[in-house]
Amino acid sequence: MAFANLLYSSGMRRSEGGSLLTFEVPSLRLEGGRYCAGRIAAAVTRSKKPRTFYAASGVVGQVEVYVDSSRALAVRRAQEAGRYERLAGVRVVTGLGGGIRPTLRWVDQRGRTGERRLTDLTVEERLVLFTEGPRGIEPLWLWLNESGLPLRVDSWEGVFRAANERCRLVLTPAGAGADPHRVYAPYATPHSCRHSFALVMLVVLNHLMDRRFGLTPEERRDFRLLYGVPWRMVQDLLGHASRETTCGIYLAPVADLQLRALLAAAPDADEPLPASVDQVFARIARESEGVQDVAEWLEQVA
Repeated sequence: MAFANLLYSSGMRRSEGGSLLTFEVPSLRLEGGRYCAGRIAAAVTRSKKPRTFYAASGVVGQVEVYVDSSRALAVRRAQEAGRYERLAGVRVVTGLGGGIRPTLRWVDQRGRTGERRLTDLTVEERLVLFTEGPRGIEPLWLWLNESGLPLRVDSWEGVFRAANERCRLVLTPAGAGADPHRVYAPYATPHSCRHSFALVMLVVLNHLMDRRFGLTPEERRDFRLLYGVPWRMVQDLLGHASRETTCGIYLAPVADLQLRALLAAAPDADEPLPASVDQVFARIARESEGVQDVAEWLEQVA
């Protein structure tokens, strides 16, 4: 759950979120405390360019709970079984230089030393990084399997498939026949978390710029000049090189909707504001192919 929420909250790709090291989990909270800022290494991105990501503070808390609970238990059991000592190619990190370009230093099993900029470490290189813990060496790779070994990024596809199957078994009524127009359970993949992030950010950014928050036309114009239109902001958050990728692929399910008109249908500025934009998302799910409303499904089976 922590991994899925991290991808959904930050918009990271599977390889980006799945190859994080423990010390790369963001801890610096932005003003207001609702989000934490982290950095994605260039070598694990598709564009080979580093970028900043933002994750909700509550999601970061879920990751921290995972580190202190099930991950810590898996590490302890692996150490007791001597699994780490039997691994080949292990590099034990001896230092991490700070500054603008942090550099990792390590020593391998043959006593040879090496170093590499943090942003240049590939997914495969990150897999063999360890650190000296209180009970011996342990992985720096954040996500571990039940054996305490690094969970490779492509393994998350199987994790999601198993979760989808559990949802199907629980939410699909017994005896339900094959019907392409009736889907009882949601279906998710690691990449769908990124698509959901893009959709949510687009709606929320438009919502925040709407006049219901008291912005005059001049203020909305100044906001766009300073920060850019919502489409461009979502593009930057996703790390896309072109606007066409963001609009044509990630936001295609809602490309035919007039989002401004959708939001304009809400109460005027002098009327009470809705508690959230849940109604907007529910309407998008009803009117746009490719968007799932999990809350509506759960209400149907309750």
